Amino acid sequence: MSRLLPFVAFLALCGLFGFGIWWNSHHDQTAIPSPLIDKPAPAFALPELDAPERTVTKASLLGKPYLLNVFASWCIECGVEHPLLQAEAPTLGVTLVGYNYKDQPADAKAWLARHGNPYEVLMADLSGKTAIDFGVYAAPESFLIDAQGVIRYKHIGPFTPEVIEKELKPAIAALSEKSS
Repeated sequence: MSRLLPFVAFLALCGLFGFGIWWNSHHDQTAIPSPLIDKPAPAFALPELDAPERTVTKASLLGKPYLLNVFASWCIECGVEHPLLQAEAPTLGVTLVGYNYKDQPADAKAWLARHGNPYEVLMADLSGKTAIDFGVYAAPESFLIDAQGVIRYKHIGPFTPEVIEKELKPAIAALSEKSS
C-alpha cells in the first residue's frame, strides 16, 4: 500500500492540473465583474482637459446616456482602440466622454492632436483618485452610463469590432428600451 501512495499522489496532481487547464480554457480570464453595474456612477468633478478652469461633473452629464472611455497617451492599448472609437463614435447614439487618466495634459493634448479627438466631452484625472471610485484597473476601460447616472455596462481593455457589435451596441439598445 505504501508503494502506491506516490502513484496515487501523482494521479491526483495530474487531475488537478487537467482541471486547471480545462477551467482556464472555458472561462474568460479578462472578465472582471464590476460591483458598480446597475449602481449609480460615483460623483465626480474633474477639470476639462482643454480648459482646466471649467469642471465636468456627474450632474452635468445627467439627462442622456454616455460612454465614459478611460484613456491615456502612455497607454499602448488605447492607441489600438482609438481608431475604432473614432470610426464608431458617430454611430453609437450616445455621447462619448473622454476620461484622460494619470496623464500630463500636454501629452494628452499632443496625442489627441496626432490621432484625432472623437470625444464630445473631455476631462482629466491627473492624480487618478476619481478613477479609484470607478474601480479602474488600467486604461483603457469604458463605462456605459444611462441618463440617470447609473452604470449599465463596463468593458476592460480595448474595444474590438466584435465587442462593439456583440456587447456595447446591445447594451446601448437596452438603454433605449428601458427609457421607452
